[in-house]
Amino acid sequence: MILEPLSPGLDIPAPLLTELTALYASNREFQALSGDFPDPDDIRPEQVAAALADELAHPDAQVLLARSEGRLVGVVITLARHPDPADPDPWIGLLMVDAGVHGQGHGRRIAGLVEDRLRAAGRGAVRLAVLDANPKGFAFWTSLGYEVIGHRPDRELGRPCAVLRKALT
Repeated sequence: MILEPLSPGLDIPAPLLTELTALYASNREFQALSGDFPDPDDIRPEQVAAALADELAHPDAQVLLARSEGRLVGVVITLARHPDPADPDPWIGLLMVDAGVHGQGHGRRIAGLVEDRLRAAGRGAVRLAVLDANPKGFAFWTSLGYEVIGHRPDRELGRPCAVLRKALT
């Protein structure tokens, strides 16, 4: 598996945007619970492009594409610094795996590669938030050793979340 960054400021090529849209649309259950798209049954390429452009507008954000045997199997969005200056850790803002390959270990491999990148950059821990209404996401992250360190609403929509942290040392 390889992780490749999506370049900020460039238009996403049409074939890649088609792959990304299919990946986002395959996760209908998550899209319905997150409310990130107006209609989880009709996710459009322009919506995905706009969502990724919004992410990449943050100077410390990175969108990484996960490919296995040439196929796009996941996307992960990281943030080198949280907007809260009291928070020293990088964040995983989103990790999404194509629903057609759920249960095959891709999510674990992607999370491990992200952790390796952060460790190599000298970071000692990583945080993320899981929507309280997402028990599958919570079970996934806690199975990887992430521990709850608090609860708060997310910054975008005020949805209740558990904040999790994992030491990388």
